[in-house]
Amino acid sequence: MRKLPDTLVISSTILAFFIGLTWIISAGEYQREMVEGRNLLIPNTYQVVEAQPQSIASFFTAPIDGFVSAAEIIAFIFIVGGAFGMLTQTTAIEAGLHKLVLWSNKKKAYKKMLIPFIFICFSVAGATFGMSEEVLIFILITIPMAKAMKLDTIVGVAIPFVGAGVGFAGAISNPFTIGIAQGIAEIPLFSGWEYRIFVWCVFTLIGMIYIMYYVSKIEGKQKDDLQPKQEKEVDLQEKVIPFNRKKGTVVALLFLGIIVLVIGVTNFGWYMTEIGALFFVIGFIASIICGTSANKMSESFIKGAKEMMTAALVIASCKGILIVATEGKIIDTILYSITGLLDGLPKFAAAEAMFAFQSILNTVLPSGSGQAALTMPIMAPLSDLLGISRQVAVLAFQFGDGLTNLIIPTSGVTMGVLSIAKIPYNVWVKWMAPLLLLLMFAAGILLVGPLYFNLL
Repeated sequence: MRKLPDTLVISSTILAFFIGLTWIISAGEYQREMVEGRNLLIPNTYQVVEAQPQSIASFFTAPIDGFVSAAEIIAFIFIVGGAFGMLTQTTAIEAGLHKLVLWSNKKKAYKKMLIPFIFICFSVAGATFGMSEEVLIFILITIPMAKAMKLDTIVGVAIPFVGAGVGFAGAISNPFTIGIAQGIAEIPLFSGWEYRIFVWCVFTLIGMIYIMYYVSKIEGKQKDDLQPKQEKEVDLQEKVIPFNRKKGTVVALLFLGIIVLVIGVTNFGWYMTEIGALFFVIGFIASIICGTSANKMSESFIKGAKEMMTAALVIASCKGILIVATEGKIIDTILYSITGLLDGLPKFAAAEAMFAFQSILNTVLPSGSGQAALTMPIMAPLSDLLGISRQVAVLAFQFGDGLTNLIIPTSGVTMGVLSIAKIPYNVWVKWMAPLLLLLMFAAGILLVGPLYFNLL
């Protein structure tokens, strides 16, 4: 397979494309008004205005303007990324997983319980703090675990990767997707969490049933043609990381932090500053508990923040695209055109169209935070014009971004996981496609409820 363009190359191409559009598309504007703190478009007020074509210089200045415009979001993801770098450095979560694996080897009945339990844990991680790249570490544990249980490599990959993936798609408090999307849509951060918990349960249940059905088909056969025959099987005992009282305390601290996050957001109106500070405190205290030196603490924070660099650059680039389109006065024209196409359709059809659009866009721009920065400034006002709740627009973004991540070849995490596991891409697509179709069908139904029953 030919190497696909990097995300930054794609976003830069889109930026150049939008600069060109400012010379082609008619400029226009809707009138706006502030309602309950939201800047809403007034339907049927679109009018053509004087064109404002953007120069080629905008290609170089727009990303800088994007950095300035998205400064709070970018600072937020750097702080949270650094905090999780500190948390990861303690190896507490990894040690806990090892402990579970060794526990399951004591009795056969435990093994039946282990896969669903670990799957749910990864799904919780994806739903609450957006676990994604971290699964690259955990498949090095779950693959040999699956081997020890006489299962195949696909099971070892699916437990953390699909688990975190369905949680990510059914996110409850993911700061990198829900937090950014709701912030841009000007709705309370992590609002609608009650319905999102239901969504998370549905996605997690579908994923878990699918994997356990597959396990029941291959159990005991040791049928695994995906691994090279000469490869030495990993001994779990050799890879054990001690799970002591300190690391247990760190795991408990993380769960306590999630509870504090929910309380802070729902009762005290916490926003990105407070949430970023909370994660930083969790990482800092976790490092102290595990006796991490100041220098090591700093190094792990920098390493975690560094992993967010691509996401920060993509967000800045996508914000730059919006700045070019806004200054060129073509955003409202695009909204007017889309509204014309969707006008007259039932609300559920318009919501499904949003979901489909986000799913397609994710194949070329596989960055949840970057995609939120690019599309939510369009989708939020579009939902106003179509009479759809902005919460539904965020939900459509959440589904479109999250579910397709499990299979698209432009996702660095997806291809990285398959590379480590030595699973050919076509084999993974064949295994994953039925599950993805089930999840997308469920997502389509879950979009309908909030439209007619005020569930969000």
